[in-house]
Amino acid sequence: MPVPWEALIPFGLLTTMFGAAGTLMNVSARAQNQGKPPRYHIDEWDEMMMERDRRLTGHVRGQTSDTQAPPEFKSNSAWVGKNY
Repeated sequence: MPVPWEALIPFGLLTTMFGAAGTLMNVSARAQNQGKPPRYHIDEWDEMMMERDRRLTGHVRGQTSDTQAPPEFKSNSAWVGKNY
């Protein structure tokens, strides 16, 4: 006759695996965003600002505190290649 606490071993394994998978997904998402949480509900304005940040710093989550844009920022326009 089986005892009820025999089910705790598979339950513990499943709980551990789901916890590990969730933690790894969180770590992966934050690593891709330079340690910041992922963005949700991105509208057109946010997309434009992310493109500007990418052109300024090389990463969509990068930000800079420089008051002057680098000289190459004048020639790498976001309008090139867009069909507006």
